[in-house]
Amino acid sequence: MTTYSLRDILLSFADKKGNKRILFNPGALGGINVNLIKISLLLLPFIEYALIFNPVVFNYLGIATAIVFFIVFLSIVMLIVFFVTWGVKKRVIKKITPSWNHYFKGKDILAVLSSGVTPYSDFFQHYAEILTQNLSEDEMYKALLNAFIVMEEENKDLISAMNRNNKLENRH
Repeated sequence: MTTYSLRDILLSFADKKGNKRILFNPGALGGINVNLIKISLLLLPFIEYALIFNPVVFNYLGIATAIVFFIVFLSIVMLIVFFVTWGVKKRVIKKITPSWNHYFKGKDILAVLSSGVTPYSDFFQHYAEILTQNLSEDEMYKALLNAFIVMEEENKDLISAMNRNNKLENRH
């Protein structure tokens, strides 16, 4: 198991300004850079267009069939984009979870990364503020621990309700 630095973990799901990434960055963990993935995904519709509407294929298919093929294959391209994005996110989370638990034991990374309402919904706001302070990795770690304390204090009612719900679910 590889233990990643705190900065690498944070750069895998947040940009340098502290904003949450839509497409996580496996490049921060030694994988393919997110920009290469984005370029590949953006090129797919253009490649499809070039394959269907080139003179040889277009003359063979005709205009109506070519348009239908383009629309059908474009829906397949959208599925490819979805599954690549989902797969990258899943692999990044799987890679960083052990290191995350090393730094922030008891803080669920899925709750931090969730788009819904969680006790840690404000994580990226706190992280962005911490980044403006230009702290060392140890200082950033301590600041993030304090941010978790603040978020848990602000959301103690939500945490209490979640704990009660978990206890009820474990009974059944």
